[in-house]
Amino acid sequence: MSENPKDSTSSRPSRTDSAAGFDRQGPSPYDDQPTERVATVGAAPTEQFPIYGTGPTEVLPTSGTPEAYAAAAREQDTTNPTPAAPVPVDRERLPARRGTLDLGLLALRVAVGAILLVHGLQKLAGLWGGPGLDGYEQALAESGFDQARVLAIVGAAGETAAGALLILGLLTPWAAAGALALMINAWAFRQAAEPGLQFFAPDGIEYETLLGVCAGVIVLTGPGRIALDGRRGWATRPFVGSLLLAAIGIAAGVAVWVLLNGANPLV
Repeated sequence: MSENPKDSTSSRPSRTDSAAGFDRQGPSPYDDQPTERVATVGAAPTEQFPIYGTGPTEVLPTSGTPEAYAAAAREQDTTNPTPAAPVPVDRERLPARRGTLDLGLLALRVAVGAILLVHGLQKLAGLWGGPGLDGYEQALAESGFDQARVLAIVGAAGETAAGALLILGLLTPWAAAGALALMINAWAFRQAAEPGLQFFAPDGIEYETLLGVCAGVIVLTGPGRIALDGRRGWATRPFVGSLLLAAIGIAAGVAVWVLLNGANPLV
């Protein structure tokens, strides 16, 4: 004999009065709840998120002709060019740390320039007990120079100008090359005045040798950054031009002595 379903329902224990009062307020959150949540297919529309690429937005033509597609492609190429390849850095051209080099070049320039300036003013204006132009001209004529008057004016003015320019660091390679030419003639003049090779001062050539070498060093090294020429490239990185100016200074000094004096200073 089959069991009546109603009997199984009636066999459940009856709820208490407190539970009945809870039912009057609403269904119990613990009655007839599923043990796990089951997603129902088709219960809500599927939401699709757009996928965005990393490349630039492609501009499509409004018409379907091949010419329009080609024009759009050309426009896209010009508006979105391919990034250029990285340029390698030449570290040899980067500004180098010079330390106290510029300060040392300033001291060298000022020392050489001051000596040239003082001696030039002695010859040019007779200051500080100098001979003046007349006395300088007479000394050149006695040593065997032709055109002594012209040489006196050019030599005194050139020595004064070279000294001032070296102190300022203006047109430094040219000023130093001129000083080098002057010191070559001063060296030959001093050597010819005393027979034989005389080196030690006051009758020797050590003073002229030192100034000539210092002038040549300034031509080759440049004035440094602490100068009016400091922003020029050859002021800190001299190269072929400095070698050329040094050669010109040496050639000019030798040519003046040979052409206007001609004596052998070593005899």
